[in-house]
Formats: sequence, structure tokens, C-alpha cells
Amino acid sequence: MQRVLILALASLAAIGAQVSPLACTARLDDDYRIVPNITYLTVGNWDGKLDLYVTRTPDIPRPTLILIHAGGWTGGSKAVSANAFPAYHDMGLNVVNVEYRVGIASAPSAVEDCRCALRWVTEHAEEYGIDANRIVVAGGSSGGHLALTTGMLPASAGLDRLCPHASNLKVAAIVSWSGISDVTELLAGPNMKPYAVAWLGSAPDREQIAKRVSPLTYVREGLPPVLTIHGDADETVPYSQSVRLHKALTDAGVPNELMTIHGGQHRLNLAEQTRAYGKIREFLTRYHILEAPKTPSTGDLD
Repeated sequence: MQRVLILALASLAAIGAQVSPLACTARLDDDYRIVPNITYLTVGNWDGKLDLYVTRTPDIPRPTLILIHAGGWTGGSKAVSANAFPAYHDMGLNVVNVEYRVGIASAPSAVEDCRCALRWVTEHAEEYGIDANRIVVAGGSSGGHLALTTGMLPASAGLDRLCPHASNLKVAAIVSWSGISDVTELLAGPNMKPYAVAWLGSAPDREQIAKRVSPLTYVREGLPPVLTIHGDADETVPYSQSVRLHKALTDAGVPNELMTIHGGQHRLNLAEQTRAYGKIREFLTRYHILEAPKTPSTGDLD
């Protein structure tokens, strides 16, 4: 029954339908506790909120996925991420659904916000049954970009000013669905994208800011494993960016994988999504974030 629900919700996602986070979780089982709209950051008059979908047995910590929504940095909300919850819950993951400043602040605000969300999750891990050593950050499109920066930024980037004591933040893995890795490329030329231009604004140093928030800037040895999923027919985020990121990570000795969806558009269809979730499960199991399926013993087979 749960598998049928996952496929049904994935189908809704493929056609752009939105499903209430509460409805998604209510239709699963009673294993998860819902704690909505926790303030993780206050900037001026804006309160950054996140929703927790976590185990009801916090004394047994679970691996946890921090999910960052899409929207070209200038739109969207955490509500649009609800379609993904069942697939991640089915893997045994807690889910933390994060919002960030949209439409009220330009770059690098979203990057700063998501780093603060990671800090909050790390600091409150024990309280909510979160295994701080098995935190995964994931997102699609601009959310994929923010997943990458959240997991890759060093303290020297200077983007943790809003959340002190964030310099030692670490994640166990990063999952980027069609994420942007080179923001500078999207400001001008053949790959110029209006959403990137809008996020960077008209500041005279916008190229410097774009480089500062580009994941490719921070590729180095010692990063957590990175899984990139990208359709090679994507017209919203150039597939070539994921190819470049994959090469750079490989050259730096970072464990990573690029899953190419041949013919895949920016919005993957149901079959493509199903394959991608299977790859995520395999990837996270390989790096010991998820437990490997138990092999039936001889006695179980009798």
C-alpha cells in the first residue's frame, strides 16, 4: 500500500500538482512526528521556518534529510517539496523541510539561510531523534544549488555570519537534482537565465557574488559524497554544469556520481523519478547512511 502511495504522489509531482505536507504524511503511517513552522533564524522582520517530519522514538536516532525547495531563488516555498516526502520516508529518513528568503533579499541570502538551517538541525539533533552523523542535504534546481552550498561551504567563505558557531558544520552526503553549480555562467551569454539575473540584482559586484555562491568555487578534497541527478535535455539548468561539477569533484578525489537521465527535461517524469529515487537509496546505502537490506537467514527461508 505504501509503495502505491509513493508512486501516486510521484505522479502528481510529475504533472506539477502540489500536495499538502500534512496530507502526505498522514497517509503514510504513525511512525513520524510532525512539528511544523519552527523558527530557525530571524533576520529583521523575517522568520525563517522549517518543518520536521521525524521519528516518534527519538532515543533511536535516524538518518535525516534536509530538503530545500526549488524556485529559481526568487519563488517557491517549502510547501512545494511535499511530494518528495513519501519516497524519503520509505528509505527510513527523517525529513526536515526548509524555507529561505524569497523575493525579499538577493544573493547570497538564500545560501546564508540554508547554512543556518543546517546549524539548527545539528544543534537540536538529540531532541528530535536526528543522527547528527548521518545528515543528508538535498534539493532540486535552485534547491540543488543550495544543497551543494550548504554541504560544501568552508568557514572561510564568510557566509555564516547570521549563524555563529556554524564553522564546523558537516553533512554526510549531498543529493542535487539538476542543481546549479556555476551561477556566473547564468548571468550573461548563451546560458543566461532571467531567474539568476533577478536573484543577483544589479549590484556592481554581482559577478563576484555569483562566484562566491557557486559550488564549483568550493570543490576540494575532503568533501562529503555527492550524487547529482540531471536530465541531458534540461533547458532550465544546463546539463553541462553537472558534467563540469562531476569532473571537478572526481579530479579532487571527492566520491561522487552523476546519474544522467537521457532525454530528461528539467521536470522529470514518473518513470525517471522512480529510477532516481532508487539511485538515491543505493548511493546512501553505499556510504553507510542507510542500512543495507538484511539478507534472509537460512531459518527465515524455511
